[in-house]
Amino acid sequence: MLHYAVVFFVIALIAALFGFGGIAASAAGIAKILFIIFAVLAVASFLFSLIKKG
Repeated sequence: MLHYAVVFFVIALIAALFGFGGIAASAAGIAKILFIIFAVLAVASFLFSLIKKG
């Protein structure tokens, strides 16, 4: 999932470079959402692994 967030971030950078502001904003928004989902799942996985070991 982090890979897709980085891909959308790169798409946003390239679109912004060529002047496509709307596409850049939407790609950056998708990248933010995917990164937040990744972070939540990573923390949940870490906490569940601590509970499982304990």
